[in-house]
Amino acid sequence: MNSVKSKYQALCDVEPSIPLFSRAWWLDAAAGKDDWNVVLIEEDDSIVAAMPYAIQHRFGFTLLTHPPLTQTLGPWLKPSTMKSSKQLSRQKELMAALIAGLPPFDYYAQRWHYSNTNWLPFYWAGFKQTTRYTYVIDDLSDLNAVFAGFSAGKRKDIKKAEKSVTVKFDISAEEFYSNHKMTLAQQNAKISYPFEVFKRMYDSGYQRNSACTIAAYDGHNNLHAALFIVWDQNSAYDLISTIDPCYRNSGAASLLVHEAILHVSTKTKKFDFEGSMIEPVEHSFRQFNTVQVPYFAVSKSRSKALAIAKLIHASLHGIKR
Repeated sequence: MNSVKSKYQALCDVEPSIPLFSRAWWLDAAAGKDDWNVVLIEEDDSIVAAMPYAIQHRFGFTLLTHPPLTQTLGPWLKPSTMKSSKQLSRQKELMAALIAGLPPFDYYAQRWHYSNTNWLPFYWAGFKQTTRYTYVIDDLSDLNAVFAGFSAGKRKDIKKAEKSVTVKFDISAEEFYSNHKMTLAQQNAKISYPFEVFKRMYDSGYQRNSACTIAAYDGHNNLHAALFIVWDQNSAYDLISTIDPCYRNSGAASLLVHEAILHVSTKTKKFDFEGSMIEPVEHSFRQFNTVQVPYFAVSKSRSKALAIAKLIHASLHGIKR
């Protein structure tokens, strides 16, 4: 590991405000240890800003993007208690330094964590932005209130599923991946992340008590649905869900979300469904009494070539649902 990444690793070990998907251990698992790097801004031997990125090289083009299964990246700025005007000036200064520290690239595309609400310095530097949305239960401290906030339909589904399936935690990476691959094939779709990547995430997450699988089986050992959940001390993330189309109406998927929330409620503060721009999925997330939270997808192209546009689309293609 180079000295910059070593410094960033040390920062991630002590700085709770760095989102999970920007942490060094996650990037090692998702991108591979050699396929990501980070820009660091230091003052007085202290890191005050950072921006990790995954590196892809395709047909002579350099892309700075996301690793698989990584919801957000983007800049991290050291939390500050400055008043607003000074803080905005500081953000401009630090973001300009982060942009200047990026290596030469043909395309940059990152979705930023919703805690980043100011992308204006990137706009001034020629970047573009699209607003996307995630759906968050922002307080897990009162589980009775959380459940009461679910729609009547979701509560009904949960109660129905409790009578027909058994919930099992910690199914193997192999079983989870095989089931996801199979359920996608039933819908004429292909899984878009390799098993090796998922296994690294699974193993790294379990080693840090920051991940789990949850599955629902009926009395004939049919797997109706499963989730892969990851978390840090600030939020849990519904990273991957697999639902067998044959059992879509069993209510198992809703039951698993409820079980996941119960499981992580003692470990973190929020539950992030990770959003979706797909209308039926968005509708389902809203029924869990979530808050709609906007976040930024920021990009910049230094090539007009059609080939790179196709590469970008492929590299950023969603895998969750």
